[in-house]
Amino acid sequence: MKPRSPLEAVLLPAAAAAAIVALWWAAVAWTKTTVFPSPAAVAGGIADLARKGLLFAYVRDSLLRVAAGYGAALAVGIPLGVFLGWRPRAARAANPVIQFLRPISPLAWIPVAIVLFGVNDSAAIFLIFLASLFPILVSAMNGVRAVPAMYRQAGENFGLPRRALLARVVFPAALPEILTGLRIALGVAWIVVVAAEMIAVNSGLGYLVIDSRNAGKRYDLVVAAMLLIGVIGLLLNVLVQRVSRLRAVRWGFREEAS
Repeated sequence: MKPRSPLEAVLLPAAAAAAIVALWWAAVAWTKTTVFPSPAAVAGGIADLARKGLLFAYVRDSLLRVAAGYGAALAVGIPLGVFLGWRPRAARAANPVIQFLRPISPLAWIPVAIVLFGVNDSAAIFLIFLASLFPILVSAMNGVRAVPAMYRQAGENFGLPRRALLARVVFPAALPEILTGLRIALGVAWIVVVAAEMIAVNSGLGYLVIDSRNAGKRYDLVVAAMLLIGVIGLLLNVLVQRVSRLRAVRWGFREEAS
């Protein structure tokens, strides 16, 4: 397939976004609704938040919580996943526990998080950690398992000790699949922080959604928060895509169509 030009990569999404905004404006004008805000009202709401200094503060708080929970999941999930992928017996022992905990929605842990940590940042960070941990852990474990045997044999033929074989051959070969897990986990973490902020904290974009709804039914701010959540989620996804395409981490990486 012919690669898209940089101009086309910008213009096509911009045209799609403009069409959606135009349809949104037309629907509000045609229905004459007084409940759902127009694009201009939402833009005014964002400007109002910026003037009050709340826009940056809410975005910052949400990103910091994601960074803390996601970072903790990286620190635990990657080493543990690599270890379990490298040690089949340990993986067989741990797999039932992983498969038992993995399907439990992070949102189901909200009451437990509040009991353990109270209504504060720690509860939200704990939920983000749980949401991010299992995609990272499983992708690291499966990535190490999927490394072709010939890679290991080649390293052993060159006399590499087991630790060097793991660090210089197995981990780089597993890195593309690990990066896929990191991308999935980051998307899940961003979803969970919004849900957690609606219940467990009193700041952030999720809190902005529920607070704007309850305090005066400011639906312009509700939709503004939703748009900010979507835009930041898109930027985070693009960031991970860019990292995954770096030359240093593209061993075995297949180029995506997007």
